[in-house]
Amino acid sequence: MPRIILHLDMDAFFAAIEERDTPAFRGAPLVVGADPMGGKGRGVAATSNYLARAYGIHSATPISTAWRLSEAARRAGKPPVTFVSVDMKKYARVSGKVMRIVRCFIPRVEQASIDEAYGEVSWTGSYEEAERLCRRLKVEIHSEEQLTASIGIGPNKLIAKIASGWRKPNGLTVVRKEEAEAFLAPLPIRLIPGIGPKTEDILKAKGIKIVADLRAVALHQLEALLGKRGADFHEKVRARDDSPVEEYSEPKSIGEQETFEVDTLDSHTLLNQLDELVRGVIDRLHHEGFHSFRTVVLTVRFADFVTKSRAHTLAMATDDHATLRREALKLMLPFLDQRENPNRKLIRLLGLRVEKLTNSRLSWSSTPTYSPTFW
Repeated sequence: MPRIILHLDMDAFFAAIEERDTPAFRGAPLVVGADPMGGKGRGVAATSNYLARAYGIHSATPISTAWRLSEAARRAGKPPVTFVSVDMKKYARVSGKVMRIVRCFIPRVEQASIDEAYGEVSWTGSYEEAERLCRRLKVEIHSEEQLTASIGIGPNKLIAKIASGWRKPNGLTVVRKEEAEAFLAPLPIRLIPGIGPKTEDILKAKGIKIVADLRAVALHQLEALLGKRGADFHEKVRARDDSPVEEYSEPKSIGEQETFEVDTLDSHTLLNQLDELVRGVIDRLHHEGFHSFRTVVLTVRFADFVTKSRAHTLAMATDDHATLRREALKLMLPFLDQRENPNRKLIRLLGLRVEKLTNSRLSWSSTPTYSPTFW
């Protein structure tokens, strides 16, 4: 029996929910994210619908940039963007409903985020049957939630995930094992999971732009260029991925962040915000069923967008509010003096997260909670 994996990715999930719930938004460019404040907003876009993406606005686009792109479109005679604030509680509720539908069709499901999941469908016995199952699943999601999903079907998670983005929105792409290497060959290297902007620049400097180029590089050369990751990419570009579909994927961290309306180095403002972040993190830790953490990570983004993170791992796990505040404060104080901020740069964003979590309610049916992070 062949190994067959699917990856389901909801289309422009946050924006699609807002369009569904507010008919006036339909047919207009829509961005879900921070308040643009007439171009002076300081957050980011969480997501955008496909009309807004045509303007160049994507997830994590600075909201001030999104505003400028909207204004440029308006001046060109096109519809301006409608900006909507994020409602994570609503999106999480809808996600839970969608994932319950998915689990009615597929016994083994790994929820990868609030709007995507992997499914083990080898039991269908063939790619043809898997495709029929997925078409029924897509119809059911649309019938129950009036939302569309794109699905990729492949011999492993790697191929399935790339395939799910192939014909968005509302797509269904099947890549059989014998087709997988040819499917990958012409794709930009950036589509290989793990290749970010910095790695892409390193590879492009060597003339490596598409997967076929990367596949032609010998293993020892990749390891010399990229270290241990070289071996991982050597496997991926050959469509090899043995990672299992895990029925429960535990969140790796819980975090909160705040972008200040005005860049600041005022200790009173920063300490007050740190207290708010600590409360938010502890509240979410308990709400999501975790009873302790060991690692504390503080992230600071300066006014010039230089971003630094500092972390400390405790000797013992805890969920104590005072302990988190103390450790967070110890990590933040160097950013107020010569140790981490010798040029006295103003701070734009403060973020706090905890890692190495201990879960008190682990079960196959648990639904991981998505925490959008743009640090």
